[in-house]
Amino acid sequence: MKLGYNVATTKENATLQEEMELCEKHGYDFIEIQMDKLSVYLKSHSLEEMKDFFDTHHIKPLSLNALQFFNNRTPEDYKLILEEFKEWLKIADFLGAKYIVLVPLVTEIKILNQEIHDSCVKVMGEFAELAEPYNINIALEFLGAPFATVNTFRQAHAIVEDVAKSNVGLVLDFFHFHAMGSNLDDLRKANPENIFLLHINDVDDYPIGILEDEDRCFPGYGVIDIQGIFKTLQEIGFNGEFISIELFRPAYYRMPAEDVIVKSKKTVKESMKTFYKI
Repeated sequence: MKLGYNVATTKENATLQEEMELCEKHGYDFIEIQMDKLSVYLKSHSLEEMKDFFDTHHIKPLSLNALQFFNNRTPEDYKLILEEFKEWLKIADFLGAKYIVLVPLVTEIKILNQEIHDSCVKVMGEFAELAEPYNINIALEFLGAPFATVNTFRQAHAIVEDVAKSNVGLVLDFFHFHAMGSNLDDLRKANPENIFLLHINDVDDYPIGILEDEDRCFPGYGVIDIQGIFKTLQEIGFNGEFISIELFRPAYYRMPAEDVIVKSKKTVKESMKTFYKI
């Protein structure tokens, strides 16, 4: 399996250029680009410079993430999201990124589950057709939060199944899997081909339903059943190519970025060594 780095992990203590250079230095294979960091990068660099870096170094772009709140929107809002997605397709194609990650609407407005499902299936089907000529994949990342419209693995997997497009799958983020009580039985029933990306992390021992991104920690430092997830993935025949570290912990933003990047790689390797190699 190839090792990726999501730049959220050093979001406040390194620039995108620094992250690219440090990940190259420490043997990462891929980098996942948060689009807010790309916009900052483009104030002093160009997409051509970034492409040249990837073309002349080992590390490559894996994904653009994340296009937010794509489902159950007004026609006016959806039109804006669609235009944004089309721009992201051009950027991903130019840089050579393989995936665009989508995250669902987060709202306190009550929406019926069937309406959420139908909206996600419709929009992701449309996105998939637009992405097909670019050979870019769409990855749905469910969010382990009470007000996220798609917040469990089971729900996300059902959406992907109904879209039924080869370039549509999901992101299995260990934090989000744990945070709203997704379970290994549902993972055991999943089609492994529907899982495109893994985001590995751990989390402090707070009750299910109140966890926040800032509670994430290095793999092996928290309470997520990381070994159980890997064991189940292996049992169902998952042979995915990519796993990325993704953390949002404020304490890690106060550490030197290089220390975070080095420790991330070490803890990921240690956590998965029984089941998968990087």
